[in-house]
Amino acid sequence: MGQDKMSIFDRMLAGGTIDNNDPEMRLVWAQIARTIKLLSVVNTSTDINQIRGRLSEITKHKIAPSTIILAPFHTNFGQHIRLGKHIFINHDCSFLDMGGITIEDQVQIGPKVSLITENHPLAPSQRKNLVLNRIVIKENAWLGAGATILPGVTVGKNAVVAAGAVVTKEVADNTVVAGVPARFISNITEEQ
Repeated sequence: MGQDKMSIFDRMLAGGTIDNNDPEMRLVWAQIARTIKLLSVVNTSTDINQIRGRLSEITKHKIAPSTIILAPFHTNFGQHIRLGKHIFINHDCSFLDMGGITIEDQVQIGPKVSLITENHPLAPSQRKNLVLNRIVIKENAWLGAGATILPGVTVGKNAVVAAGAVVTKEVADNTVVAGVPARFISNITEEQ
């Protein structure tokens, strides 16, 4: 199916540029309004099961009972988040997921981590358009407190992103990255 016959949600997940004047943008804004309303319940919840249930409504997919998300949690869209099993997401994380966020099993995410799949063109005349690119966090990765993962990044299996790092490119399996922008620090071995 060509891009022109795909729904705006499918085009968002395919990546690339979405024109701000696209006639289907009204559907995106409706989803954002729905998410804002549901997040108000998530962020006043006092029970992990209630948080998980409301986030399942936002993502439109059942979140596994083994996955724990602590409030507050922030997302602007929510529908394009996919979470595996045995994930831990600490307080005050922000997922801008219009381009798609996939988090595989056993991932640990520290407080104040930002996953951002959205960007804008540099040209002033185009700046209100969205440039979208998926983020994938592979099995058993660990994102340290305050880390920022930018559009198009895959964090590899068992990888560690140090606290405060800004990740602009792929992180290989079994490695540690740190800094702004993040750079390779070391390989991870089972003996560490």
